[in-house]
Amino acid sequence: MVKFLPILLMLGLFSCKTAQAQGVGSVKTEQYQAEFEKKQSIEAVADYDGSIQIPIQILKIGINEELYEMYPELKDKRVGLGVTNIVLEYLEYTNRFVFTEEKEEIKQRMIAQDKASDKGISSNKIEVKGNVILAKYFVYIEVYDFSVSEDEVVKIDGKQTVTQTTRLGLQVKFVDAETGTVIMGSGLGEANTVKMTSILDDMGDEVKFNQSTIGTSNKKALETASSRIVSRMITKGIFTH
Repeated sequence: MVKFLPILLMLGLFSCKTAQAQGVGSVKTEQYQAEFEKKQSIEAVADYDGSIQIPIQILKIGINEELYEMYPELKDKRVGLGVTNIVLEYLEYTNRFVFTEEKEEIKQRMIAQDKASDKGISSNKIEVKGNVILAKYFVYIEVYDFSVSEDEVVKIDGKQTVTQTTRLGLQVKFVDAETGTVIMGSGLGEANTVKMTSILDDMGDEVKFNQSTIGTSNKKALETASSRIVSRMITKGIFTH
């Protein structure tokens, strides 16, 4: 029995080192990402030199009061801030669209300026070329997924790592102005905040929510959604490539 003792000791030391490397405890949240929302770069649809450019009008993000009541953290964490602007930038980057004005105030100013120019009461002449371009598609954005989760790993050396993950799912919808049919593109963006501490520290301290994760997950989700909706328009023959 004595001759087996060194072997048992060696196995014990190996097991201890393995546990030290892997951690003695962990809490993890299962994450799932559907195929339709997996990352797709806007570069995949940006190399466009065709003659077709479709007029679209981008509306505001679709977060209504009912959704805020269900998920009050959406309002607390300012989800949706700048989303319309980001989508406009991504779609403009593809060189496939022209954008029509959505604000009624701006439209009225255009009409007033045209009338002033016709009456000769302006210092410079503005000539309206043809009719105002109407949107072929109305574009709006909806939130379909939002969560903030924490995964914790405690190692045998007393080191604690807590990863806070912000997940934001956004769907871009193109509504045909003539038929009302819809083309959709979805994207799920994730952003992580990592906190490393020792078990000797105050374990009661939670990971402070980092507001920048909203902006990061916003951009990731919208890049994928914008890219995917253009891919679907290519598949449908709206664009040739």
